[in-house]
Amino acid sequence: MNPSCSSRRFTFAASAIALSVAALVGGGAHAQGVAPTPTQLRPAVDQAYTQLMAAPQIQKLLEAVKADHERATGDLKMLTEIEAPPFKEQKRAEAFLARMKALGLTSAAIDAEGNVVGVRKGTGQGPKLVVSAHMDTVFPAGTDVKVKERDGRLYAPGISDNTRGLAVLLSWLKVLNDHRIATVGDLVFVGNVGEEELGNLRGMKHLFAEHLDIDGLVALEPAPDGTVLMQGTGSHRHEVTFKGPGGHSFAAFGQVPSAIHGMGRAIAKISEIRTPTNPKTTFTVGTVGGGTSVNTIAPDARMAVDIRSDAMEPLLATEKQVLAAVDEAVAEENKRWGVNTLSASTKLIGDRPGGRTPVDAIMVEAAVRANTAFGHKTVLSGASTDANVPMSLGIPAIVIGGGGKTGGFHALSEWIDLTDAWKGAQNSLVTVLGLVGVQGVSAPLLEKRAPRSK
Repeated sequence: MNPSCSSRRFTFAASAIALSVAALVGGGAHAQGVAPTPTQLRPAVDQAYTQLMAAPQIQKLLEAVKADHERATGDLKMLTEIEAPPFKEQKRAEAFLARMKALGLTSAAIDAEGNVVGVRKGTGQGPKLVVSAHMDTVFPAGTDVKVKERDGRLYAPGISDNTRGLAVLLSWLKVLNDHRIATVGDLVFVGNVGEEELGNLRGMKHLFAEHLDIDGLVALEPAPDGTVLMQGTGSHRHEVTFKGPGGHSFAAFGQVPSAIHGMGRAIAKISEIRTPTNPKTTFTVGTVGGGTSVNTIAPDARMAVDIRSDAMEPLLATEKQVLAAVDEAVAEENKRWGVNTLSASTKLIGDRPGGRTPVDAIMVEAAVRANTAFGHKTVLSGASTDANVPMSLGIPAIVIGGGGKTGGFHALSEWIDLTDAWKGAQNSLVTVLGLVGVQGVSAPLLEKRAPRSK
């Protein structure tokens, strides 16, 4: 996930769970729990997971996940060492596709946006559930992505965010096929692009625009056991460019406005904007630049503004105030010198829709019950991730972990500790199986939706 979200979707303190702007993250994250965990679950949910955990074939499947750990670690290392900067995920996509096909998903392909998509068909009449992990990382081309091992950890940029998720998907595919587990619903395996930085969730936007019959999504991101992300933080980002005639700092003084001074006025006004704490709504001027020399009245200046919220209404209201502050600053700078030669233009460079999967949605209850089966207390949280897209469309979506302890997101020192990581892969797989149902064991919990129209 990315700090952006993107930037996406975790850093953790002993007293609080804070989602990093990177991993659950992929986008931008904030927080401790955003909602109370449901304590009363539907009887059907309890029954489904009781049946799954008692079924001999499911117990054998979970043992197979454990047994596949070393092989899956090989996939993790291989994929991590294929760089995948934003908008340049092709080589990793080709490698991921080759592994999917080798593990039995022969119909998988790379779509027009660059996502790797393969459908493992169910027995029919069940829901269609996307299980996904993003392929892109925040690191530019040329970054040293060689995996290094020390002190019981694997170190490499992007190894936990989110290459671990890709490796877990491949492990699931292998064990499901090896043990001939027939799900009732379809599982759509997806390695997607565009989750980090200015990818703006382009992979997920394309997937849901092209596949109108998807009933839900479970995405994997680095997260501690028990974490369930069900809140999608929306964001808008603007690049603002200020333009003026420029001039000599002494000779032209009093005749021309300064683009940098105008930008400074805008920043000062933006800094005074008040936003609600609930739903959490934030803004920041993240980068600035401009000017040509210390003794020149600046002919240009630019800044980038990030606006986020857990609800779209306050996000849009804050955005309106930010853009108004820019207009007011330009007008004041022009008035200061009695001219009309300074202007500002804005460009939307980031658009991540927000949304929420309700606490009482069956998908959330399913994750809670699966966590209980593995002895974990659930923490409901939020961030900006791939799940934002289906959430914004009213399609149930959650983000959960794939196992392993992780840290250093978006840093060259990113790491993962895979000690007993197979337990997390088991937990998340059981969550998914309850949603789509297993033939002869449990009925699907996820409801089929009426297909959307374009």
